[in-house]
Amino acid sequence: MVFDVLDGGPTDGEPVVLLHGFPQDSTAWAAVAPGLHAAGLRTLAPDQRGYSPGARPVGRPAYRMRELTADVLALLDQAGLGSAHVVGHDWGGLVAWALGAWHPERVRTVTALSVPHPAAAARAMVTSDQALRSYYVGLFQVPFLPERLLLAAGGMPLRRVMLRGGLPPEQCDHYVARMREPGALSAAIAWYRALPWDARDPVGTVRVPTLHLWSTRDAFLGRAATEQTRGFVDAPYRLEVLEGVTHWIPELAPERTVDLVTEHVRAHG
Repeated sequence: MVFDVLDGGPTDGEPVVLLHGFPQDSTAWAAVAPGLHAAGLRTLAPDQRGYSPGARPVGRPAYRMRELTADVLALLDQAGLGSAHVVGHDWGGLVAWALGAWHPERVRTVTALSVPHPAAAARAMVTSDQALRSYYVGLFQVPFLPERLLLAAGGMPLRRVMLRGGLPPEQCDHYVARMREPGALSAAIAWYRALPWDARDPVGTVRVPTLHLWSTRDAFLGRAATEQTRGFVDAPYRLEVLEGVTHWIPELAPERTVDLVTEHVRAHG
């Protein structure tokens, strides 16, 4: 497989891997990466499995978390890096959590934007309104239907979801155009469709310094799981709550993201 990767900043800077979520790509970090470069950090932002045109394998098992984390390890190997700081948003945050639990020797720090530790999320499903917020996860298990619904009328339903969250129209148009590529949306949704396999391979305690960013206007991820996440980190842990920000933290709060990530990396680099 061939992955598209944006590699920027000083080559001798502390390496930071930036992992996007659904239905984004590496351009989600376009307003974040320059600030990290100015702080002396090197960034590697891949279009992840299913999002890079050269990395769209067929079948749900190909999108298990073990495969997604292996892609990041392969990126580190290709870049000649023994370890790196890992920053992820949405699904990219889940990959970051898994890397911090399964491969702490390769991860200097974890920064998870929006998404709580998966065990905390599972607990919140039965103790809060998180199941209602995550209704679409069940819908995504249905073959073919989600693709038809989201890409109807040239992708207007998908575009509308992102516009409601405050993403700029041009960014929404870019993401929709990417998802309209042949097989792209099915590959992206396959991350959700692989969840039955992931449930049998749980992410355990994270043992590297961790920063968790959560925003108060996130329509998809509630406070309950965020507040329980501390119990699944056996290392220095910090929670930062971004008031008035929706789910799309990298695009809508880039300056705050840069400041917090830079501080976290410098504290534990």
